[in-house]
Amino acid sequence: MIGIVDYDIGNLRSVQKAFEHVGGEAIFVRTPEEIAQVDALVLPGVGAFGDCVRSLAASGMWDEVLAWAKSERPFFGICVGYQMLFESSEEAPGEKGLGVFAGNVRRFSDKHHLKIPQIGWNTITVRQDHIPLLTHILTGDYVYYVHSYYVHPEDHSLVALETTYGDSFAAAVARGNLFATQFHPEKSQRAGLEMFKNFIDLSAKAAGSAALAP
Repeated sequence: MIGIVDYDIGNLRSVQKAFEHVGGEAIFVRTPEEIAQVDALVLPGVGAFGDCVRSLAASGMWDEVLAWAKSERPFFGICVGYQMLFESSEEAPGEKGLGVFAGNVRRFSDKHHLKIPQIGWNTITVRQDHIPLLTHILTGDYVYYVHSYYVHPEDHSLVALETTYGDSFAAAVARGNLFATQFHPEKSQRAGLEMFKNFIDLSAKAAGSAALAP
């Protein structure tokens, strides 16, 4: 069972429908007790960084989400749910992220004279092709973005996918069973649905391993 963290931010139904479309079972979780009942966790996020971190804190699920992201259990962060894994954002000075990884979130530079926010399709470059979540994902695949800010990890080895919009930035990071994307997989058609299918497979394997543990 996949749990989608519902903390009153954005339309979560599109994420749930995408998982269902590829054969997964996903439910909304709204309490620490409900989080404890699922096999995998998804943290979506839309809008502003500050609003998202405050809403997650107010939901009472902050500590459980943080503990999950630091564990080896399957975790998928999306858009601002990805950004919140880092320490801070230029969008909301003084607001702290979950701090799972060192690094911050930066605004796109105006120096390239590109439209900000980036809205629409762009290609990805695969940097870690051994990651289970990237099975059947290729350099040159298109994904869908809506964002003005991007993650700058201190540890570049975390970067699983890159995209260029003026400068190159980390489109996705991965560590163990954690995977997080700046783009919206639920809106990214083939590539995004492949990632969700891969996450379902990863979650099933993790649930099976847990059931076999003494």
